[in-house]
Amino acid sequence: MRLTGVSPESGWTGLTVHTSLANPSTRPGLRLPGRVTVTAGAVDVPVGHVRLGLVTTVEPDDPESPRRLVQFHQAPAAGGFVLRAGRARSIPFEFPLPWETPVTIFGGVPLLNLRMGLRTEVAVDPLLDQGAMVPVFVHPLPTQAHILAALDELGFRLRQAGLVDGRLPGVEQGLPLHQRFGYWVAPLYAGPITELELIFVANSAGLEVILWLDRRLSLAGITHQSISRFRVWHTGADQRDWIATVDAWLRAAINRHAAAAAHADWSATITESAHVSRPPDEPIHPGFGLGGTAGSAGIGGGGDGT
Repeated sequence: MRLTGVSPESGWTGLTVHTSLANPSTRPGLRLPGRVTVTAGAVDVPVGHVRLGLVTTVEPDDPESPRRLVQFHQAPAAGGFVLRAGRARSIPFEFPLPWETPVTIFGGVPLLNLRMGLRTEVAVDPLLDQGAMVPVFVHPLPTQAHILAALDELGFRLRQAGLVDGRLPGVEQGLPLHQRFGYWVAPLYAGPITELELIFVANSAGLEVILWLDRRLSLAGITHQSISRFRVWHTGADQRDWIATVDAWLRAAINRHAAAAAHADWSATITESAHVSRPPDEPIHPGFGLGGTAGSAGIGGGGDGT
């Protein structure tokens, strides 16, 4: 399958830009192979550079501001050259994807409204021709896929997935944005928390998993939040019991969340493992779950590593 992006003729230059990908499906940390073909019109065209960039739509930190299109990672494809009239030049490339590249596909299904594209930028002084974007489909790393599947098995249901403009405080990041997965809380964990957000920050060695827990008391207009962080290595991911691992992370995060609100009458902890008390494929009976709530007055940090 080959996907292409073609720009219209660029003003007086008559230059056209054609970008193709041998396979638009990829994964963080891999290289995306393809080819850019630039064709001159009736005149010679001095090209300053050819550059490729990953483009997506992000939500700003300010909820009142509109979503905007950003180019969050780029790499050169070719330096300067002169393209003679009527001639074409083919430029092969292997575009490197950062380990933190957001995921847009899981289980072969697009994640809600997440879209990503590869844009070709051709500099022709004094103009900058940005060719049409080629769609790119980013599948999760095996470690990420195991965690997403475990949450599904434990009864969490994905309600939203989005990209947020900005870096996370205290977290080592290479990209100026991060991805958040928002979940409806599974019945077994309901009460102590009402909302869960999952954030991945990956590198070549492993994955930092950030669980953002929230307990909203809607009638009182109060929200109690906490953050717990866990780390896991890519090596040996296929041998790990991911249901037990993710359940242990959740119980540790919820208990920490409750401890921060120990002064409150509604604080509660989880004492049993979902992995032990209920197989993931067994249906949840009506009314099954934990009573009480948990939370903290602010956002915390830290958390146990795994």
